[in-house]
Amino acid sequence: MSKLKLGIACSAENRDLYLGKEDLARLAKIADVVIEEYDVPSDWVNIPVDPQVEAKFARFAEDLEVLIVFHGGPRVTKPIFDAAKKLKFVGELEGDRFAGRIDVQAAKEAGVVVVDTTHSSSWPVSEWALALALMGLREHARFRDIIANKAMSHHDYRTKPPARELTGKSVGMIGFGHIGWRLREFLVPFRNEILAYDPYAPRELADALDVNFASLEKVMTCDVVICLAPDTAKTRDMIGEKELALLTPGAVFVNVSRGGCVNVPALIAKAEKNDAWFGLDAHNPEPIAVDSPLRQMRNVFLSPHIGGMTVEAQPRFFTLMVEELERWHAGAEPRAQITDRVVAGRSGK
Repeated sequence: MSKLKLGIACSAENRDLYLGKEDLARLAKIADVVIEEYDVPSDWVNIPVDPQVEAKFARFAEDLEVLIVFHGGPRVTKPIFDAAKKLKFVGELEGDRFAGRIDVQAAKEAGVVVVDTTHSSSWPVSEWALALALMGLREHARFRDIIANKAMSHHDYRTKPPARELTGKSVGMIGFGHIGWRLREFLVPFRNEILAYDPYAPRELADALDVNFASLEKVMTCDVVICLAPDTAKTRDMIGEKELALLTPGAVFVNVSRGGCVNVPALIAKAEKNDAWFGLDAHNPEPIAVDSPLRQMRNVFLSPHIGGMTVEAQPRFFTLMVEELERWHAGAEPRAQITDRVVAGRSGK
């Protein structure tokens, strides 16, 4: 089997951070790899297109069969697909789960497979979601009181135990993608009833992963509610006063996805009632406002949107892409394809 012609476009800094030597060696077994450095400033949403850079990028891509882009690399636009007639596979290492650096519609029209391996960070995010849920059920502030010498007597432990267990509780997930699938694996030994709200998730997953899909209102009544939804026009302020009012007394609400999914004034008002526990890794704005009342509330645990940032996650973006290419080169379909269903979830349509 002949080797693939494969190009990688990124910044010099991110080349060293993301492209591990062992993974490059694996990739070299199936592809002749060339790396071209760019320095396109961008965020998760806005990747500017400079005509001169685009023309240079088109020349780089014109003989490639595979093109991989990530931080610092240009956007893969329709002119790139028009120039790269041999292109069959385009991937992004960390495209916020929706291949933001790739014109997915242009790729579809050109018959090019699109793959995004952002789910490398989904694994640690699911771990952090579980940790926040456990801390909420353990009513973390009460432990801090004990450490601060606000002692509890033996009688207090028996009449008002300072913690609850996750085992047997109902767990609701708002959004059921890569993070939710991984979290579902972690919850197996806890024997939870799992309810998920996600209009875009294939309903076949219900039987395969032993979850029940339900309305947002129903999911909000679970003992533990975990927000895993992406930031789209449809999800912004999706969880407001009406939804938060559905939380049962003592419920735990966790947000490890995007702060914009939750209406902040409604969140503050609900937390002030002190009848639920909150574990918040995602905020709006970010960083969380210095004067936010949430910073001072005993029933709120805050972290600075670091759920996906681990030593293991960053190099794994490329490791997963290499695995996808090995799989595809051997004749199987990539697992992390950007399909019409994924695009619909991103657009909120």
